[in-house]
Amino acid sequence: MPDDITTTPTSGPDLRVPRTDLDQNSSELAGVGPGAPPAPSSRQLTAEIWIVLGLSLGQSAVYAIVEIIARLTEGTPLANQSVALNPTRAVRPYLDLTYQLLDVAFSLVPVALALFLLSARGRGALRSIGFDLARPARDLATGVGLAAAIGIPGFGLYLGGRALGITVQVTASALNTYWWTVPVLILAALRNALVEEVVVVGYLMTRLEELRWPAVRVVAASALLRGAYHLYQGFGPFLGNVVMGLVFAEYFRRRRRTMPLVVAHTVLDVVAFVGYALLPQHWRSALGIA
Repeated sequence: MPDDITTTPTSGPDLRVPRTDLDQNSSELAGVGPGAPPAPSSRQLTAEIWIVLGLSLGQSAVYAIVEIIARLTEGTPLANQSVALNPTRAVRPYLDLTYQLLDVAFSLVPVALALFLLSARGRGALRSIGFDLARPARDLATGVGLAAAIGIPGFGLYLGGRALGITVQVTASALNTYWWTVPVLILAALRNALVEEVVVVGYLMTRLEELRWPAVRVVAASALLRGAYHLYQGFGPFLGNVVMGLVFAEYFRRRRRTMPLVVAHTVLDVVAFVGYALLPQHWRSALGIA
């Protein structure tokens, strides 16, 4: 619109992240407050990363890899396969609404966990990853700009993947039409943005930097994970999300802010989900998305 994580080498060249004006030393990078307990070991940090990813988008990446293998081996070309996002979960409208809201709520638990872990040792997690309202106008403008820069080429890449037969047909919204359909789709878009940008960018990149990974590996790990959990949609979305991941990860590495990324991701998914739900069928067919 869920990698390659290893422990820090115990010998060899210095792999510390290059310093910037926002990264004077490792304590500032971690946002450690005064009187904080000792920093966790690299083994503890690595275990923590695997646990957080195993409860969230790392798990999604594993399932996506298994699913793309299943799609490639089932005998039907990818171009003739489809996947539905935001499906209806119950026939009864208010039961469906209940399931949708519960899904959104419980999906945000890994976000809370990541922020909790980042706030350890007396530091402020929201401020350390730039997930705050310190500069709302600038973050909104940057987010909308990023959404346009990513969304327009991304849509072209999706259509190109469909033409090449390497991308499945993606139905952006399979919800039945009720009064609450559009609000739930907006919530789903915000949920996706929070989970992906906080966990895959803010949390993961911060932890990998604390493990002294070089910048190029940090950015690549975040981007490849983002592509991996979209593999169930085919190779076009995989490539598109890797590119998106590279842009977002590099932005965070330079600016230390996730709020513009959350804005951008929310805008992308709202346009995809709500736009798909509201577009007439013949328009979808003309655009090649039905």
